Amino acid sequence: MEFFSTLFSPIESLLRFVLESLFAITSAAGFASYGWAIILLTIIVKMALYPLTVKQVKSMKAMQELSPKMKKIQEKYKDNPQVMQQKIGALYKDAGVNPLAGCLPLLIQMPILMGMYYSLYNFSYPTPESAYFLWMTSMSDPDPLYILPVLSALTTFLQQKMTTTDSNNPQMKMMMFIMPLFIGWISINFPSGLVLYWVTMNVVQIIQQWWMYRGDNAAPKKEAA
Repeated sequence: MEFFSTLFSPIESLLRFVLESLFAITSAAGFASYGWAIILLTIIVKMALYPLTVKQVKSMKAMQELSPKMKKIQEKYKDNPQVMQQKIGALYKDAGVNPLAGCLPLLIQMPILMGMYYSLYNFSYPTPESAYFLWMTSMSDPDPLYILPVLSALTTFLQQKMTTTDSNNPQMKMMMFIMPLFIGWISINFPSGLVLYWVTMNVVQIIQQWWMYRGDNAAPKKEAA
């Protein structure tokens, strides 16, 4: 744990500087709480990473749409792995899909997201008043009403549901429920400031995905008309 904290230390320091600057801005506006600063910082980070998010989501969606065809190829050529790989490669080429395209954006985002995690996990609030936010007396402590853990589970579920196209896949269907429950469970003991970041990140991600998919959802309606 200490190794990763040291590894992401430069990003952590930068994000903390931005967080403190945003707190100064919110204080000047009459909202002297790090809660608003965390929300603003998360929105800024997600907006900066939006081009990478577009590539990642589109790649995942394309791979999921090809999943039924891939399964047919795997079943048909299960006794001939070499031909199977050739057929799958041809399928990717014809569809214009690169299976590694979704990994690169995620790898670029991870250092920033991990920096956010470490900058908020052990964040020292300068005064007790600055750690107060809505119903929480201190964002260094877990949410006493469990509202944020519940929201972390719900928003994680919605975000996954919007991304998943093959909802009939038993493994994907299981992960759609297991992952949100796991996130909600561990959020119970996490500092509420960190969980606030996770919830805000999910909400922004949901809005971004809705924005990306709005054209796809409108196309069938136009054809039906």
